[in-house]
Order: sequence, then C-alpha cells, then structure tokens
Amino acid sequence: MAKTRMPKSIRKFIRKEKARIRREVLDLEKQKEKINELYQKFIKRGNKTEVKKPIEQKVEEKIK
Repeated sequence: MAKTRMPKSIRKFIRKEKARIRREVLDLEKQKEKINELYQKFIKRGNKTEVKKPIEQKVEEKIK
C-alpha cells in the first residue's frame, strides 16, 4: 500500500516549521506536541472531500 505524498511546497514548509519549533521551544514534550499539531493541520486538509458543483450550477448562481 503506497502512501500518498504531500506536494513539495507543503513538505518544504513543514520542514522549515519543524526547524523553527525545535529552535524556539526547549521542552521536548512541547516540541512533539507542536509538531504533531502541524502535521494534523495538513492531514485534515487532505482528508476533506468537497463535492464540486457542475459548471452550469455555478453560472446559474452568478446570474441570480
């Protein structure tokens, strides 16, 4: 089972944020907590399923 990868820009952002957290937060438990929060923010974004409206409906909504 292959894992789906995040886009390169998001991976880069997470890497930089982890480095920032490790520099600024000295307590190891708080570091782990903040890094987990960071990952959860992006994992939730990936799991959202949006039902996209057909183009005709979008056009009709703009006309109204």
